[in-house]
Amino acid sequence: MSTEIDNATMIKGAKNALSAVLSLRHGDKVLIVTDDEKHDVGLIFHISAEELGAEVQEYILSKDTRPLISIPEDLREMIAGKDIIINAFSGFAEETPFRIKLIKYEITTHARVGHCPGITIEMMRDGPMSADFAKIAEDADHLMELFTNAVTVHISAPGGTDITIKIIERAFETDVLIKAGTFGNLPAGEVWCGPVENGATGILVCDGSIGDVGQVPSPLRMMVKDGKIVSIECDESEFKERIWKLTHVDEMSDVIGELGIGLNPAAKITGNLLEDEKAGGTAHIAFGNNTEMPGGRNTSTTHRDFLFHEPTITITYSDGSEKTIMRDGKIIE
Repeated sequence: MSTEIDNATMIKGAKNALSAVLSLRHGDKVLIVTDDEKHDVGLIFHISAEELGAEVQEYILSKDTRPLISIPEDLREMIAGKDIIINAFSGFAEETPFRIKLIKYEITTHARVGHCPGITIEMMRDGPMSADFAKIAEDADHLMELFTNAVTVHISAPGGTDITIKIIERAFETDVLIKAGTFGNLPAGEVWCGPVENGATGILVCDGSIGDVGQVPSPLRMMVKDGKIVSIECDESEFKERIWKLTHVDEMSDVIGELGIGLNPAAKITGNLLEDEKAGGTAHIAFGNNTEMPGGRNTSTTHRDFLFHEPTITITYSDGSEKTIMRDGKIIE
């Protein structure tokens, strides 16, 4: 009986996201891209989309070809003509370049793309997928409005983050409503922008989790100058070296690519950044590709997020005025 209840809960949550975030309509053509490890999640999306009246196809990534470097040709053929695509497969740090290629191709077909590498049954069952996305959308719209005419943003946090980021003419977006030719994560619940690539200076202390890596074993202290990582410090030397390598895979992988703010009150900190970065009371800064964000010019083949807790955010506007819009992770305006 508990399995039936769990399945019903997960299907309800998936339908909630498909309807509210991806605007699924009766007759839409849906593709679920999954793999053996995440096929149980893919199946929940499959059943949910069919019950909402969609025509659903499924593509299973072969474990024999992982980690992938390029898009399999038969997958490329299946992507054509789809209204909605759900990427529900395992997340590997080594596959970040593949995922960037996949997303870029999917949105060129004008599909609405729900991207969720590393999604878990727990996320489907225990909260973030069943959130009130209409309310989160209101919060996202309000927050994005506060960034209108912003020039710079100063961010501090109890863990030691103290960084100023230039965001002039870099508009914010949200994943709470995914339109044709765009993508967002599932679970949804954040706003983000692509900062000016040479416009960040200060200290970023990641005391949460890192994309495709998990929770940090010890706070990671990153010195940033003119948008670029200049040093990394951590009590765990092997971990520090691993992160240095992951942020130096090409010429722009150590250049700032994103500022994101979590807004989903049902999301929890689990060590999986797909959920963590949506959690209310958090923010994250990424280094690497941002070419799909308004004004973004970072062409790296990778993109790596670093999350921290309880940010305080103060905006400086084009008229010289300042406003603190978030204190200790809570919106105050």
